[in-house]
Amino acid sequence: MQIHEMSLIDLAAELRSGGLAPREAVDHFLDRIARHDAGLGAFAEVTADRARRAADALAAPAEDAPPLWGVPLADKDLTARAGVPTRYGSRAFAHHVPDRSDPLAVAVDEAGAVSLGKTSTPEFGLTGFTEPFAGPIARSPWDPSTGAGGSSGGAAAAVAAGLLPAAPASDGGGSIRIPAATVGVVGLKPSRGRIPFQAPAGLGVSGPIARGVADAALLLDALIGTAPRSFATGAPGGGPFLDAARREPGRLRIGATTATVWDGWTDTTLDPGAREAYDRAIAMLEGAGHVVEDAPWRPEGYPEMFVTLWRASAARIPLTEEQLDRDAEPLTAWLVREGRALSAADVLGAQDAALAFERATIEAFAPFDAVLTPALALAPRPIGWHAADDPERCFEQQCRYAPHTSFVNVSGLPAISLPLDAERGRRPWSVQLVGRPGGEATILALAAQLEAERGALARPELATGATRQI
Repeated sequence: MQIHEMSLIDLAAELRSGGLAPREAVDHFLDRIARHDAGLGAFAEVTADRARRAADALAAPAEDAPPLWGVPLADKDLTARAGVPTRYGSRAFAHHVPDRSDPLAVAVDEAGAVSLGKTSTPEFGLTGFTEPFAGPIARSPWDPSTGAGGSSGGAAAAVAAGLLPAAPASDGGGSIRIPAATVGVVGLKPSRGRIPFQAPAGLGVSGPIARGVADAALLLDALIGTAPRSFATGAPGGGPFLDAARREPGRLRIGATTATVWDGWTDTTLDPGAREAYDRAIAMLEGAGHVVEDAPWRPEGYPEMFVTLWRASAARIPLTEEQLDRDAEPLTAWLVREGRALSAADVLGAQDAALAFERATIEAFAPFDAVLTPALALAPRPIGWHAADDPERCFEQQCRYAPHTSFVNVSGLPAISLPLDAERGRRPWSVQLVGRPGGEATILALAAQLEAERGALARPELATGATRQI
């Protein structure tokens, strides 16, 4: 088995046991990036020399070494890392090199990982597709004529293509789950406040993208800082969420719904592939002994509230009027200006509506241990499908593609997207499991059960072509 075919758990164990040197792992993934990323656009910046120096500086693994000691990872280009270009997918920050690292980058370092660079993202992470004017377009390794989703499109593409074993990412409206579902990997959005350095009142949270459920659990444990520091068996084990992913969930009551917050506002009709995956998940859950029932959730009044919050979130992007005219993409400029035009009453009213929505959703989901939804409504979109020069149409297109994700952020709930289709050579369709507040352990155990029942997935065959200079 080649290094990039190993699970994150096995790779971490091999590094900790001394069977694999950090420099060897780093060089392997850098070689993968050099050979395949030119056609995928997963990386906005590759810091090869810096990564090799960091790997060489690691001493032999100690008994109390951190959980991801020597593991190659990468930062999303919304995460500042001191001394590394951090462009936020924007021409306005083309030459920006921060002198301080964001808490997420610090957490990755404290977990023992080695950063290989920055994964690509749309401008300021504002969209569910990754086609920035200022950087590489993140493409699906299954079909590079289609996008990898967003805003963590580069991270998901890198993991799906075996350019990284896993990746930290962020999710403010589906930005982990949308790209993960687009390229057929696992994406976990934690509960609001689960990652300790995340703003408790916001929509955005940090979380893992990985090829398997247990790998996602290990990375979540490491980011939180609760992963074990001792591995008596030679393999990571014992972290709260990794333990959850390794145990049977018991007999659960599962709600199921295809209702969306955008019903009636735009067309949310499911592609037959999405419907097939959803129906298959119900059959698998019932076959495992769970009780699956329709979730009586019929949300109202959501679009106006969310659009106001989305605009308000853009108001603080640090761009002057001159930069909005000269550097910003049309969608960004429109959002920033719309957000700055909002009154305090507008924003506070939307926040009140969001709180009411959160309470109503948690109440509707309370009878269930988890709720099943489709992950996406449509198949991956061709590059250029989104109307980047027409902001309002572009937003509507994003809601058609992924109508099942943003409500989870507003509700503060945990959710995981899981690929189901096991047909060889076919891009898998995914489903989403939504948990109760703080219910990551339950949805991880349930997702792991579905993953085991599903069986191994085929991986995309990567085209050979231009070699990227790194």
